[in-house]
Amino acid sequence: MPINLDPRIGTDAQSQQIDGLIFNSLVAHDAQMNIIPDLAESWETPNPLTYVFHLRRGVKFHDGRPFTSADVKFTFETIFSGAVKSLKRGTFPAVESVEAPNDVTVIFHLREPDASFLWNMARPAIGIVPKDSGRGIAQHPIGTGPFRFVSLQLDDNIVLARNPDYFGGNAPPNSGNIQRVQFRVVPDAVTRPLELRKGSADIGGVNSLSPDTVLALAKDPGLAVDEQPGTIVAYVAFNLDDPILAHREVRQALAYATDRATIIKYLLRGEARAAASLLPPNHWAYDAGVKQYDYDPDKAEQLLDAAGFKRGADGVRFRLTLKTSTEESARLLSAVLAEQWKQVGVALDQRPLENATMLADVGRGSFQMYTLRWVGANNDPAIFNYLFNSKKVPPYGANRGHYKNPTLDELLAQQAAESDREKRKAILAKIQEIIAEDEPYITLWYYDNVCVHRRRVTNVSIPPGGEYDFLTSADVR
Repeated sequence: MPINLDPRIGTDAQSQQIDGLIFNSLVAHDAQMNIIPDLAESWETPNPLTYVFHLRRGVKFHDGRPFTSADVKFTFETIFSGAVKSLKRGTFPAVESVEAPNDVTVIFHLREPDASFLWNMARPAIGIVPKDSGRGIAQHPIGTGPFRFVSLQLDDNIVLARNPDYFGGNAPPNSGNIQRVQFRVVPDAVTRPLELRKGSADIGGVNSLSPDTVLALAKDPGLAVDEQPGTIVAYVAFNLDDPILAHREVRQALAYATDRATIIKYLLRGEARAAASLLPPNHWAYDAGVKQYDYDPDKAEQLLDAAGFKRGADGVRFRLTLKTSTEESARLLSAVLAEQWKQVGVALDQRPLENATMLADVGRGSFQMYTLRWVGANNDPAIFNYLFNSKKVPPYGANRGHYKNPTLDELLAQQAAESDREKRKAILAKIQEIIAEDEPYITLWYYDNVCVHRRRVTNVSIPPGGEYDFLTSADVR
């Protein structure tokens, strides 16, 4: 179940995937991660501290209200002021004020240059809500997107319907023939494929089925499998306030003790690529030369010994706890990690939690380790600032593990202010090298985007980030 459908608040993948259909932002991005128009037809930067957006005319919210600059100003000011409690507030530290001189112009004034400003504005990272929207918008969201909200039954389903007045955005209006979509919440991994087999479901959510299940469903003549390289990255995060995990050698050892190639081959059935950075390898700033953690249990043992954690009489050096969601894939991963890390003397306790509970725990730092995925946010270098800047602890960002490195903070500030791409790339290479050495995360792999659907659904083209935009252009026979 999505945590919060208010697009100013929801940061989990499920919320953002639904919000991406209901809401628009000023800008969006294409498959190559280039910034393109959305609610803004165009924009200019007369100086590094000023962004002037020219809005589309004639756009309406789903309830018929006209969209104007006042809605944009309201959306962002409620985030900046703290009127809505949102982690997204930490995404825009450089914004000083928002001005709406007329109905079709919005001006953002920054207190310092921010090279990732436009990316952070892109859908579905943020969505524009109507002026004066209250808390009720989470239960009955009103946007300008290609689909409008119809109903929500907690932990059961969400229903959307085609918006006949959609202005088009970055897809031709009404280019597909799907008029209504019911998103059913099916936590049980066994039930999902059964729904597809018997025809009570047409589409399995992107990456919502286990690799073994996908292999089995591919043999069904009534089903089709679409698989494309994706940018969604899986990771294990550490709490650096923990006296064991505060040792860099321990974090590095756990990375060396993780046999990612075997997990990808057997657990993920080859539906992923090993990751050495949060950025996907096709990104312009990706640095392939950083420290690598190929499977090396002997190296892991040496590092743990050097850190002072000798094996006890029972062969155990220490115990750690890994929090995961109750998703089958997450539980299987934690079981495999427990077996692999046992080989180097680390005992791992597995703590599967309901998604909302787990996110609440990690937000307040109540964890030793957890594993999740980044969906979309890792397609821009701003992710490094959001996750690893010492000032970005919740609620100002997602530095949930309280990682601190003054040198990195300085480099993060430099890259954020650098508008020259090649100079920024050089700074980002140093950033990636430091993060790879300090290892506040174990970056595991990039998932392929896999979608199983009934053959009556055609024209399914999954974006690299795994968003549900394909529903705007898909057809049903």
